[in-house]
Amino acid sequence: MEEAIKKYPFFHPATKLYRFSILIFVSLLTFGSYFAYDIIGAVAPTLVRELGAKRGTIGSFYTMYSIAAILSVFIGGLLIDKLGTRKASMIFSILVFIGAAIVAFANSIPILFLGRFIFGAGAEPLVVAQSAILAKWFKNKELALSFGLALTVSRLGTLFSFNTGELISKHYGSYKYALYAAVIFVLISLAANIIYIFMDRYGEKKLKLKEEGSEEKIVFKDIKTFNSSFWYVTILCVTFYSAIFPFTALSTDFFVDKWHIPRVAPAGGSFMHQVFNNFFHMFNTAGGITSIIIFASMIAAPFAGYLVDKIGKRASLMIIGSLIMIPAHLLMGITHINPIYPMIALGVAFVLVPAAMWPSIPLVIEKEKVGTAFGLMTTIQNIGLALFPFLNGKLRDITHNYTASMIMFSALGFIGLIFAYLLKRADARNGGVLEKP
Repeated sequence: MEEAIKKYPFFHPATKLYRFSILIFVSLLTFGSYFAYDIIGAVAPTLVRELGAKRGTIGSFYTMYSIAAILSVFIGGLLIDKLGTRKASMIFSILVFIGAAIVAFANSIPILFLGRFIFGAGAEPLVVAQSAILAKWFKNKELALSFGLALTVSRLGTLFSFNTGELISKHYGSYKYALYAAVIFVLISLAANIIYIFMDRYGEKKLKLKEEGSEEKIVFKDIKTFNSSFWYVTILCVTFYSAIFPFTALSTDFFVDKWHIPRVAPAGGSFMHQVFNNFFHMFNTAGGITSIIIFASMIAAPFAGYLVDKIGKRASLMIIGSLIMIPAHLLMGITHINPIYPMIALGVAFVLVPAAMWPSIPLVIEKEKVGTAFGLMTTIQNIGLALFPFLNGKLRDITHNYTASMIMFSALGFIGLIFAYLLKRADARNGGVLEKP
């Protein structure tokens, strides 16, 4: 950095200071959308009471998002390649804002569905655009660090959502205010995007930077060449994420419903004091316990990535992660054990499996086909994320408890375990590339 400062003026685009300043705003691009995505689950108990919605309906709000996400994978990557990251990211940010605003001001469930669909159409490709921006500015520099920091900031949105959603609803007297908060956070992300655009335009002019294309786009002729290892990883991806995010979509309601865990930590004083108190006592609230999974990944994911780079054992770690999920879901479904302990176990699985799974794709697929592989894997993943939130809510409505849902999620863990084992066998036949450091 000292050499760059000597060679270039202060805050020149070639300096690390400029690059990391851009990273701050690019990381904020998805903070608002992560908050808005999970705010529905965060205030699910209040939605059930105030809106009179069934749990299946609340699950369907996530389903609408994922249906839009499936469609946007085909279009989003093309827009990024055609228009560049600046224009494409602004289109996606505006869609996110419009969708979040429709959800917040909707006066009927069909309008809520429409808002979630528009929101999903912008939020998913915005993540892809964020990746392309980071590749543009940090390629051959601090790329892994930039991706890790951006993901941490994004997941802060989820953490805030689960730990403040019910508190906002209680403090202001309606779930609507939690949805208004989502709009405010989305606006902050939109403002960050505008600042990024000005900085990127200036930096591109000075440094003659080249646009990085989307890495998540599908070339259909490549699909037929994919080997069994890719398909095993993809099926594991579907089962794993379908047992995590559709579960957290209604887990706040689950903890209130079964254990009668408080929605907010009791506290007096100002609203901000209550917010800090809620975070401080997150293990004592339904939303806080839900956020354990995300909190664990924020803290431990960088270390897990380093561990995987060091020791390899990717297929073995996927087996361990899948194995952990089975008893974690079952214990919550069929016993009255304190849910904190199974949730910590799920947090461990959520650290291990993604750290081993996503980096496995470039190791089992030819370099020029990696974009198609990621695009296809993301599309298939979203099919599971569209189906299982609805099934989770529907099973709760039919049985009047979450036992059947938790058995379903445990079964997904078992299916994932089978395919993780098949992956390890296939990898052994192909030279054990996934198990090598």
